[in-house]
Amino acid sequence: MFGASVPLAKELLATLSPWLLADLLYLGSGLGLTAFRRFRKFPPVRLVPVERGWLAAAIFCGGCVGPVLLMVGLSAMPASKVSLLLNAEGVFTALLSWFVFRENFNHQIALGMTAIVAGAVILSWPGNHANTTGEGSYWPAVAVLGACFAWALDNNFTRKLSLTDATWLASIKGLSAGTINLVIAVFLGASPPKVPQLAGALALGCFAYGVSLVLFVVALRNLGTARTGSYFSLAPFFGALLAIPLLGESVTNRLLIAGALMLLGVWLHLTERHGHMHTHEFMAHTHDHEHDEHHLHQHQSDTQAAIRHSHWHQHPALTHTHTHVPDAHHRHDH
Repeated sequence: MFGASVPLAKELLATLSPWLLADLLYLGSGLGLTAFRRFRKFPPVRLVPVERGWLAAAIFCGGCVGPVLLMVGLSAMPASKVSLLLNAEGVFTALLSWFVFRENFNHQIALGMTAIVAGAVILSWPGNHANTTGEGSYWPAVAVLGACFAWALDNNFTRKLSLTDATWLASIKGLSAGTINLVIAVFLGASPPKVPQLAGALALGCFAYGVSLVLFVVALRNLGTARTGSYFSLAPFFGALLAIPLLGESVTNRLLIAGALMLLGVWLHLTERHGHMHTHEFMAHTHDHEHDEHHLHQHQSDTQAAIRHSHWHQHPALTHTHTHVPDAHHRHDH
């Protein structure tokens, strides 16, 4: 869904300003998920003070800065190249998670990241006749890379909240960022959109920035930040492939080489396996779960324990060996 949003957003940029479109995409995300939560009568969510700080930082980076930079870059670059360049988000996400937030990695993961970086460099390198605008300029690519870095910060901040209801997180981020960007767009003199463009942007935002974000948060919870960012790198390939028939963009050698390198990097990440003796320290929290080797607590009825459910529960200290990823229950040191 996110990959398909790039060529579709390129079409909308013909009549909407980058800032206004970024605003409408996030408003569509927030409004759509809020309506869904009310229809399903989901319970309210309360965050502790430290989590509110992480949420505010995620909203600013991922909701206010990232989409605006992407739309600015997309307005001056072919959608197919922007789509593949978005693979840099996975690289920045992983680097931050490894060296700032201390998530584990190995040589195979590092090699995969190197291949993705090489593809991004080939894709963003300007042509022989560089100028200050358009495809021959560095600045559109820099704007897209800036968006990737902002979203990488967002991803690492959001991981701190990944046990929270994903639909609530995505709806709050969408409404907050959309409202802030709407005020800025109006201040900058953006013209009101026509009804078809308004409806199209809101619908695109609901799925490409709303539903996809819900799925992304669930992946953060179960896979860890770096690996989720790596698997998410598949999204730009969908955008690049869709841009060719939808927008009539050409298939160039640079595009093919960059795509091959990025595909190699993603494959290395998908085939990585990690397992060793590790210790779980005592932990108590609330999240959606089912009973497995990490959730062996008792319930009043066997029926409740047999289905996926959510409640406050405790994890006793445990030492064992199995294949795992840096999910919410495997954030140990190496």
